[in-house]
Amino acid sequence: MVDNHAVRLDTLVTRTDRAPGSLSDVAPALHQTATFRAADDATFLKMATTARHASYYTRDGNPTISHVESLIAALEGAESCLLAASGMGAMSTAVLGLVRQGDHMVAQRTHYMGTTQLLAEVLPRFGVEVSVVDQLDSGAMEEAVTPKTRLVVVETPANPLLTLTDLAHVAQLGRRHGVLTLCDNTIGTPINQQPLRLGIDIVVHSATKFLGGHHDLMAGAIVGTRALVDQIWRSHVVLGAVADPFAGWLLMRGLRTLALRVQRQNQTGLRIATHLATHPKVACVNYPGLTSHPQHALATRQMPGGFGGLLSFELRGGFKAGNEFVNAMHLPARAVSFGGFESLATQPAAMWAGSIGNSAAEAAGIAPGLIRFAVGLEHPDDLLEDLDRTLAVVERK
Repeated sequence: MVDNHAVRLDTLVTRTDRAPGSLSDVAPALHQTATFRAADDATFLKMATTARHASYYTRDGNPTISHVESLIAALEGAESCLLAASGMGAMSTAVLGLVRQGDHMVAQRTHYMGTTQLLAEVLPRFGVEVSVVDQLDSGAMEEAVTPKTRLVVVETPANPLLTLTDLAHVAQLGRRHGVLTLCDNTIGTPINQQPLRLGIDIVVHSATKFLGGHHDLMAGAIVGTRALVDQIWRSHVVLGAVADPFAGWLLMRGLRTLALRVQRQNQTGLRIATHLATHPKVACVNYPGLTSHPQHALATRQMPGGFGGLLSFELRGGFKAGNEFVNAMHLPARAVSFGGFESLATQPAAMWAGSIGNSAAEAAGIAPGLIRFAVGLEHPDDLLEDLDRTLAVVERK
C-alpha cells in the first residue's frame, strides 16, 4: 500500500481504494445488487445491526459505493464520505441530518438555485429559521449568528457570478460560536481547493459535475469527520436519497481522470476569461483567476490548485444579445450543468427566472445579458475562435 499522504492527487485517484485483502481487479467490480445473501443467522444479525454495512442492503451500503466514498474522502483529506443520488440529495440530506425544528441557520445570499429553494421554501416549513447574508460582508455573517444557530452554509465559488466566500473566516466564526460550517465545493473541486483543510466541518459536492466529468451520471457527496458523516447517514438511510451502484461505478471511473481534466479546464478557463475581458461586446467577466477580479487575492490564497472551469460574462446588449449568443454558438451545447468533457453555455436570466422567478434572479445579481460558460475539454483555440465568431454574429445583429 502507498501512503495516501505521501503522493499527489494525480496519483491518489489511481490507487486509494486499494485495500489489504481486496480482490485483484485493476478496474473495481460493479456490485449492481439491491440486497446481499447471508450465510447463517449470526452473519445476518451482524449485517443487520452494523451501521453502513457494505453488504447487507444497498440503501445502507454497497461495496461499489464504499469504494468511491473512500476515494472522494481521500481527495478532500477527510475521514469519511457519504454518497447520495444527486447534489441536492447530498445538500438536503446533510442539512436535514444536522438541524431540527427550532434551530437557526446562517447562509450566504448567492447559492445554486436548488440550495436557494431548500433554504427559502423547504426548511421554514419544518420550523428551521434561515438568515441570508451577503457573503462579501464578513461582519454581517457574524452578526447573524444567534444562540440557536446550528449551521452556517456557504458555496464558493458561487454559481453563476463566481463570487468567493472567505472559508478560513467562516471556519473561525464557526469555532468561536460552536456552530457547524458546511461548504458546497462543487465548482471549486478538491483539485483546486480543500475547505476541510481551511477548517470547514462538512463539504458537499454535486458529483454530477466535475467529479463525474462525463455528463452521464447523477450523484452527490457529503464529506467530513466520521462522527458527522455517520450522524448524517442516520437521516440519509431514512430519506433514501442513496446513489445507485452503477452511478457510483461511473463516478469512480470519472474520478480517475479528475486531476487531468480540472487542470486542463483551469488553463482553458483562464485563457477564455482573459480573452473576453478585452472584447468590446463584453461588459464584464466573472472569473476569480483574473487579476481584475475584486477577490483575486482571496482566490490565490484559497484556491492553490487553480481557478476552475466555470466563468460567466455579461454582454452589453442585454437579454436579446444573450439569447442571440446562445443561439449562434457552434461548439458549446446549450444545456444546463457544468464540469464535463463538453463545453456548455446558458443564459442564467432565462434559466433562473423559470425556477426562482424574475425578482429573485434580479436580487441575485443575474443580469439579463449574462452568459454562464462551462469549459470542456475541447482545444482552447477552437473555443476561442467559436466565441469570437459568435460575438461577431451578435454584434452584427
